[in-house]
Amino acid sequence: MLEPGNNDQLPPIPGKRYFTIGEVSDLCAVKPHVLRYWEQEFPQLKPVKRRGNRRYYQRQDVLIIRQIRSLLYDDGFTIGGARQRLTGDQAKSDVSQSQQIIKQLRIELEQVLKILRR
Repeated sequence: MLEPGNNDQLPPIPGKRYFTIGEVSDLCAVKPHVLRYWEQEFPQLKPVKRRGNRRYYQRQDVLIIRQIRSLLYDDGFTIGGARQRLTGDQAKSDVSQSQQIIKQLRIELEQVLKILRR
C-alpha cells in the first residue's frame, strides 16, 4: 500500500482541484504515456476528460497513481497483481489515502507556519 516511506522522495501534492497529465507525471515520477496505459489497466483511475480529450486528474487520482507506482516499482507487483490488490483493498485504500491526505496537509501547514514565523 501507500506507505509514507515509499513516497518521501516524491514532491508534495499542491492544494489544487485539477492537475494536467504533465503535472501528475512530475508529482508521481511517471511518464505521461505510462499514465495513459495505467488508465486502461486500472478501473479505479478515471481522470476527467474535457475539450480535445484533455485529461484532468483530481487529488484522489494522484493518490491512486502513487499507490500503483508503489505497488509496481517498490513492491514488485505485476500489473495484474497490483490491480487485484487495489480492488481487494478498497477499505484499506480509503484509510491509507486519508492518512496520506492528512500527512500532506500537515506538511503544508508546517510550511505556512515557517513562513509566518519569519
